[in-house]
Amino acid sequence: MSDPSQEEVISLVNSMFEVTQFNKGLYSLEFRIENHDFKEKFENLARKLESMSYVCKLELMNNEKFIIIQKFAPKKQRKWLSTSWTPRILFAVVITFVMIDGYYRTAGTNSIVDIGEPLEMAGIYTLSLLGILGIHELGHIIAAKIHKLNTTWPYFIPGLPVIGIPTFGAFIQSRGLTINREILFDVAIAGPIAGLIIAVIVSVYGAYTAPILDQEFAQDLFEESRLIEWNQGEPLLMTASLAMFGKGGEGHEVIMTPVLFAAWIGFLITFLNLLPAWQLDGGHMARTLLGPKLHRYATFGSMAILVLLGYWLMAMLILVMSSKNPSANPLDDISPLSKNRKMIYIGVIILAFLCAPLPANFLS
Repeated sequence: MSDPSQEEVISLVNSMFEVTQFNKGLYSLEFRIENHDFKEKFENLARKLESMSYVCKLELMNNEKFIIIQKFAPKKQRKWLSTSWTPRILFAVVITFVMIDGYYRTAGTNSIVDIGEPLEMAGIYTLSLLGILGIHELGHIIAAKIHKLNTTWPYFIPGLPVIGIPTFGAFIQSRGLTINREILFDVAIAGPIAGLIIAVIVSVYGAYTAPILDQEFAQDLFEESRLIEWNQGEPLLMTASLAMFGKGGEGHEVIMTPVLFAAWIGFLITFLNLLPAWQLDGGHMARTLLGPKLHRYATFGSMAILVLLGYWLMAMLILVMSSKNPSANPLDDISPLSKNRKMIYIGVIILAFLCAPLPANFLS
């Protein structure tokens, strides 16, 4: 490894750590360190080296801590991702798809019971659904900013309006290096929690405004195929929202309005993201707690859960993607997760269960 700034790198490491051994390789510099309070120092080192186009990694070899430093070229983004117009165009497409979806869903519901003017209801539906997804991504962005990570704007993914769901969610890309497990955990958890808060609000509003039909009248509509029974599962949080207004249980049929459907999609996306699988948000959290080997088993377990719930296409997608890039790897994979974050992860598992689209009469 030969570079004019190499001596500057060596001097920087020696100024921050107690170096007991130094090896200069063809492509890397290796420093054995003795510091016990290395976590924050390594984080500072990683940020400084990144600005110099170097990357460092903290590794444990024979119970000794080593800092490995290499030169790297900034990763080039794909052209369609690097342009500033791409997220804007995708956002416009998704807004259009969601508006179309909301319009036709409202028109279909109005053929049974009037819930409002289709264009107006489509606007409320769009605000509800994109509010959930947008706040989810905003949670990631804010957490990343707190940890001094730069990210892209959200890329919204168009779906299949009318015949399916109008959007398959959104994602952001990090433009920096994930330094340790706690940063990975914090950025991962911020999105689902932020989005879930909005999903609960939308669910409560949807439950409050959802019309109900007498069971006998609903049965006639089922027989005429004017009303289709909802068989995609119901999250417990949605069940609780309906129960708040006395709309749960037997004796009547609740209409799945566009707003309720937006809440359902929000709960579904939150559930999927909280699964301890692959590089989903929950997968990042599980990786920080369990390590790479157990995280792989958790990914297989998540796929089994999806198959049991009938989401086998999502399970297959996770299988394919995880075989190519199984998990995120922080530069400091030695520092453990804090106790508070471990306790919070228990809450994450509970929230995933509450958001899961459970089959009818699951708890009976």
